[in-house]
Order: sequence, then structure tokens, then C-alpha cells
Amino acid sequence: MGNHFQVQDRFAAGAHYLNGRLRPGRSGRSHAVVDPATGKRVLEYELAGTEDVDAAVAAAARAFPGWAGATPGERSDAMHRFAAVLAGQADDFVYAESLQCGKPVKLSAEFDVPGSFDNVSFFAGAARHLEGRSAGEYSGDHTSYVRREPIGVVGSVAPWNYPLQMAAWKVLPAIAAGNTIVLKPSELTPLTSLMFAQAAQEAGIPDGVVNIVTGAGADAGEHLVGHPDVAMTSFTGSTAVGRRVAETAGRTLKRVHLELGGKAPFLVFDDADLEAAVHGAVAGALINTGQDCTAATRAYVQRPLYDAFVAGIADLMATVRLGDPFDPATDLGPLISHRQRDRVAGFVERARSHATVVTGGEAPGGALSDGAYYRPTLVTGAAQDSEIVQSEIFGPVLVVLPFDRDDEGLALANDTPYGLAASAWSRDVYRTGRATRELRAGCVWVNDHIPILSEMPHGGYKSSGSGKDMSAYSFEEYTQIKHVMSDNTAVARKDWHRTVFGAR
Repeated sequence: MGNHFQVQDRFAAGAHYLNGRLRPGRSGRSHAVVDPATGKRVLEYELAGTEDVDAAVAAAARAFPGWAGATPGERSDAMHRFAAVLAGQADDFVYAESLQCGKPVKLSAEFDVPGSFDNVSFFAGAARHLEGRSAGEYSGDHTSYVRREPIGVVGSVAPWNYPLQMAAWKVLPAIAAGNTIVLKPSELTPLTSLMFAQAAQEAGIPDGVVNIVTGAGADAGEHLVGHPDVAMTSFTGSTAVGRRVAETAGRTLKRVHLELGGKAPFLVFDDADLEAAVHGAVAGALINTGQDCTAATRAYVQRPLYDAFVAGIADLMATVRLGDPFDPATDLGPLISHRQRDRVAGFVERARSHATVVTGGEAPGGALSDGAYYRPTLVTGAAQDSEIVQSEIFGPVLVVLPFDRDDEGLALANDTPYGLAASAWSRDVYRTGRATRELRAGCVWVNDHIPILSEMPHGGYKSSGSGKDMSAYSFEEYTQIKHVMSDNTAVARKDWHRTVFGAR
């Protein structure tokens, strides 16, 4: 990866990006970005306050008429340049993402960074295909057509688990559609969001189109969501906070897009390829140290395969290598913070009274003791209504439960408030076909779990939110539809006027 930049030097001017340049915050409260693998501070900065949010929204509002008035081709060209600028900075993005999150470098280099850059290329092309689909003389006397228009200033809030990807998912459909945006990344992980905005400006996207305010959710985030000049908000995070976002946004009746928590079921039928299912479950449960809303968290395994599946999971988890995120051999990095590690450990400790911790269930010592590490953990014997089965843990913990009949397995898989993702494992196309129809989730994988594509939508059912990220479907969130109707008759007195002033 070569030589790395000095984080404190790169963001010496501040951890906020307003109207084309870095700025210091004005909240009067300092904060630190901490490397979760070592506990060391890598950037100290002043958080954004409400004044900073107001300034960012004002910058976005000033930039909106010009950017919305650009042709689709002009926006597309700018975004293609954006993709090219990012490609030249890939190593810096890999370094910053792994440093602030503790991600293994192979995850950042092979998943987060190339996936995010691919999103830019996708939306650069999609920007030229925003069109209304209806035109014609439906009344006989008029021509009607549909315009798809940008909404205005978008105020988005992103989480800490995939900072670069979430910045991409928020920024790209918004600006491709002609909106301008103020993004509030997590105060824990602002580095790659700031770099993303800088790259956009370097590519020629006008100042004020992309703005970043790094503040706490309780003040900067809430102020952004409730701001009267913000026409839409997009939020990714927990379901509990999502309800608060919807309530706050509702006071100004703005458009709301929510991608919330998940508790993805991993449904293994008795004719599944056992080896494939075991490998898929471990990879799906441990991706990003389990800090993924779509992670495989509940495996339901039909009784004939149950014992072998549990044994296979335990054996494979034992081979997963915890270590320095910048060591290419490391499989699993730390959780985002010691606080999050303790939260995950709490779920496991409380489960011990009624379930079995087969492997893991502890923080490693030795050279990793300063970091927020937690061993891959397998739990069996939990009840369906228990906390560890029903609640989002957001850590490297997989719970495995048996089932007997197909109907039972599908019912158990659907039996949580969440509906973001799910997977079904079987060699029988009729079984998997039924599962894809009956599983109540926004994404259902068959004989795999986790892969996503820029061309395909991402979003949930039930308490996992509403609306879609990625793909052309995301434009439904970031545009508004206008019906235009033009008279074709040139007749002053229309036939329908008699309903108002009689026949004259």
C-alpha cells in the first residue's frame, strides 16, 4: 500500500467539508477518532454544532439551482471524472477505512473500496437515464407527460460500520438526480466521507453540492433532520433511532428514507450442500466482525443436518485469525470500540443462563488486549423468543437453532421484527423458490449470503425500514414526479366549464 498520509495533518483545517473546503467545527466540543485495534487516537477535532449544520444547508441550497439545472449529461460527465479521481486514490481510502474502523485490510481493499467506487461508475451512467415513462393524449384534448425532478437539499445521516460505502450510497443517487446534499457521518468514522467529498470537488462537482458535517446525532444529526430547508432525509442506523428520525422529519413533512436494523435468518434445508452452508454461515456471520445489518445472525437448520452443521461451524470458526488489521493474513479485526465489544459480550453473557456457548464468547488477551477484539462466537440451545435470537447484536455471534418441517423453518425465519435480508440453502429449486416468495426480507439470497451489486436495490421490510439504496430504484427516493398537462384544442370555453358556470 506504500506510504500513508498523516491523518492529523490532512485534516488540520477541520473535520467538516462545507462549500468546497475543510472547516473547523463550532460546537465547542472536541472529539477523537480512535483506532479500535490499538485504542490510540488518530485525529482530534471539534465536533459540528447547529451553526455548522445551518452553514452546510445554506451552501447546499445555494448550489441546488445550478446543479439541478445541469443536463443529465453534464452531471454524468462530472461523476465519471469523480470515479477517475477516486481510482487514483484507492490506497489512501483503503488505509483510512481500515484505520478508523479496524477493518482487515483485505476487506477494505477487496470489498469496501472497490464496491464504493463501482457505485460511482454506476450512478455516473444512471444519471443519463432519469426520465418519465408516460406521455400521450389520455383525455383526448390534452397531451400529458411526466417529469422526474430533484427534490432539493438532502440531509443524510450515515453509520460507522461501512463509512465509505454509506457515504457513497447516500451521496451518489442524490447528486445523480440533481439534488445537493449535507451528509453527517458518524463522529467515530469521518475520514473517508471527508475524502469522498474532497474527491468530488477535485473532479469538478461544484462547491456546495456535497457537504459533510461531523457531529453527534443528538444535536447535529437531529438539527439536520429537522431543518426546514432540508427537503428529504436518508438515514441508515438502528431501528430505534430510525423511529426518532421519522418523528423529527415528520414535523416538516419531508421525504424520509430509512435503512435500519436487521436480524438475517440463514435457513438450511436438509438437502443443502453442508460444506457450502457451513462456509457461507461463517463468512456471512463474521463479515466486518459481524457489524453488518445483513449479517447471518440466526441459522435455522433442518434436524438431519443440525449436529453436523454445528460441528462444522465450530471447527471453521476456530481457524479464523484475529490480528492487526493491516496484516494481510488477518481475517477478523476489532469491533468499532470497546463500548461495542462490551455490548456484544453482554448479549453472550446473558444467554449463558439458558443457552450453550459452543465456541468463542470472550475477548482475546495478549497482544490484542488493547483493542476492541471479540472471538467468533457460536451459540446453540437458545429459545426463539430469547434476546439473543430476537435482538440485533452487531458483533461476531451466530445463533443456531433446529427445525423439523419446512413450514416451521420459514415461520421461525420470519419471526422477528426485522426484514432486511435472509438466505435459503437447498439443492431443490422448488424449496428455494418457495423460500424466496415467503421470506419477508428486502433481499433473499439462494445458496449464498452477503454479496451486493450496484445494479440491485438494497432495503428492508418491516422494522428494517423503507426505501432502497443503490440501483436505479433508489431514484424513487431522491426524485419527485410531476404531471404536466397541455391543452391541444385552443378552445377558450372548455366543455367541463359548464360544471362551474352553466351552459352559456
